[in-house]
Amino acid sequence: MLDIGLALALELLALGVAVGFLAGLLGIGGGMVLVPFLTFLLGARGVDAGLAVKMAIATSGATILFTSLSSLTAHHRHGAVRWPLVVRFAPGILLGGMAAGAGVLALVKGRWLALVFALGNFVISWRMLRGAPARAARALPGTPALVGAGAGIGFVSGLLGAGGAFLSVPYMTWCGVPLRQAVGTSAALGFPIAVAATLGYLIGGWTLAPALPGAFGFLYLPGVFVVALASVSFAPLGARAAHRMPVERLRRIFALLLMALACYMAWKAFA
Repeated sequence: MLDIGLALALELLALGVAVGFLAGLLGIGGGMVLVPFLTFLLGARGVDAGLAVKMAIATSGATILFTSLSSLTAHHRHGAVRWPLVVRFAPGILLGGMAAGAGVLALVKGRWLALVFALGNFVISWRMLRGAPARAARALPGTPALVGAGAGIGFVSGLLGAGGAFLSVPYMTWCGVPLRQAVGTSAALGFPIAVAATLGYLIGGWTLAPALPGAFGFLYLPGVFVVALASVSFAPLGARAAHRMPVERLRRIFALLLMALACYMAWKAFA
């Protein structure tokens, strides 16, 4: 399964190192960086462009199974995870993630998925450049509304191969949850998002012929394991560096990188 060649293994390892370090340094998920680069790597190996986008999204989403466990454990130790809130979000997240992975990812053309991803990257980079945190505008709603919000978060995250923090953190802070708890709770929500989306990716691509050795449906298993191993290992180094480097300046540089990646994915959609 992992007989993928030294060059590709090194490229995946370097990508995992970069994503893990950035996650620790800036507190961002890796999907918005992983998907464009995985799309490029898979396309360079002869995978059809539309399928490469879908495989990149699914592979990125599956890596969150591992990275979210590391992140939520760290936040739990600091008492920043509101587990009752996780439980109220979870049913909707599971439904939304499954719907995205099992249905929409398989049915929608890769061109449109690339455009959705480009738009998501652009919105996130714009928010990072503005640097304005969401302000509390209301209290947390009841469980039915949180289930609905979770379904939306899970669905969009499953379509983008992301952990959902770019949606769940602003939503919770808007509902009056302190930022530290919103970040910690969002880290915990990343795991059910990844579980639901990965199951959906497996179901949606069940009959798909392997595009590369090691591919299973939409999942590129060597990419999942190599990237996850490297990113989990290097995230703590990024967290340490955050206390020694001008993070705000780096955040702006990273936002510009996301904009560039958004342009790349938009170009792939029309190429």
